[in-house]
Amino acid sequence: MGTARTVFHDIYGDTIVAEKGLKQWDRIIIGIDPGTNVMGYGIIGVLHKKPSMIAMGVIQLSRFESHYMRLGRIYERVLALVEQYLPDEMAIEAPFFGKNVQSMLKLGRAQGVAIAAALAREVPITEYEPRKIKMAITGNGAASKEQVKEMLKRILCIR
Repeated sequence: MGTARTVFHDIYGDTIVAEKGLKQWDRIIIGIDPGTNVMGYGIIGVLHKKPSMIAMGVIQLSRFESHYMRLGRIYERVLALVEQYLPDEMAIEAPFFGKNVQSMLKLGRAQGVAIAAALAREVPITEYEPRKIKMAITGNGAASKEQVKEMLKRILCIR
């Protein structure tokens, strides 16, 4: 769409890219890629079935020593994003099975806290399996993160 974008770091050092001049969207969707060290998010506006990136960023959590402090930070930031962009829905990566039970528990908690923040403002939630996300974006359910990134850059006209 040729809209100007701004990159900045908030007071916590989190990186944010935001579109200047919000438009009237048919729908706004917040997407969350939960993590306990870094959590990614994107805010997508849909106008006449065409998606555009409104904002995206990462929340750095590794500086918090306590897992509980990280969970608190996730809740605060997701709630703030929901209040700022007023999304119509949230898309979040569904839990997947891994070999490390402790890592899975921590990731599940991070997902739960992000979901709770959206539910606190009555935002409907949809969970997507990682393979289905990759399939929808690239046509390949086993695509690499790099392939997904490149395809999203094309779809959303991100440089």
